[in-house]
Amino acid sequence: MAFGQPSIEYKTNEQIRRMRKAGLVVSRALDAAAAAAVVGATTADLDKAFEAVLDAEGAKSNFKGYHGFPATVCVSVNDEVVHGIPGGKILQDGDILSIDGGCSVDGWHGDSARGVIVGTADPEDQRLSDVTEEAMWRGIAALATGSRVGDIGNAIDDYVSSVPGKPLGILEDYVGHGIGTAMHQAPDVLNYRSKHRGPKIRPGLCLAIEPMLVRGDIETKVLDDDWTVVTTDGSRSCQWEHTVAVHEGGIWVLTAEDGGAAKLAPLGVTPVALV
Repeated sequence: MAFGQPSIEYKTNEQIRRMRKAGLVVSRALDAAAAAAVVGATTADLDKAFEAVLDAEGAKSNFKGYHGFPATVCVSVNDEVVHGIPGGKILQDGDILSIDGGCSVDGWHGDSARGVIVGTADPEDQRLSDVTEEAMWRGIAALATGSRVGDIGNAIDDYVSSVPGKPLGILEDYVGHGIGTAMHQAPDVLNYRSKHRGPKIRPGLCLAIEPMLVRGDIETKVLDDDWTVVTTDGSRSCQWEHTVAVHEGGIWVLTAEDGGAAKLAPLGVTPVALV
């Protein structure tokens, strides 16, 4: 602790390589969960698909049992923002989902989330997902080029504010975080512009960057299950997330198969893998 703030766990290159193993498992498990998101499937089906990949890879879920959470992924549908519990809910054509999951391999954690639209997308929902995803990549690019963690939120906010069309809201109650030997660590990673500049960006910093956007008001509430967060006005929401490492040579998106190369190229950033 320094001045009342939790200390940041900085990783060595070898530790980042270990986190990459977990990140790749998460990526493949999310592939399976997203493929299972079809009309008529239940949200529990997505959880089973994700869990099957973890089992096959010998990875441990870092969601299941976390403060009592009962599943391996959060599946948040339509007005559910985060922490939706998979169960018997049947997916309908046009539903927009946020699938958020993670795992640990040999004690090192990965965490990632994707927006998925079931069947035929409402154009405004597609826009919501596309903007949320691009906002995440803008935040990741800011990690590569910025000097402080607060630059991530500034980049996300500036991008979302610049998008033409009806304004989208950025949730402020739920933010990104550090990650490593635990799923949630210091520092907090804001998704919006703030006077708080945050710690300096330096090699060994590993962050989960996860903007959450809504089509309406940013006010939320927690349902009676004590987990599921919904928008109070019923507007639809979307979340995207990647785990990203900073090292001496640059950044590396640990939960993207290509390390983030394809999405970061248009932003002038080239991720660097640790081989």
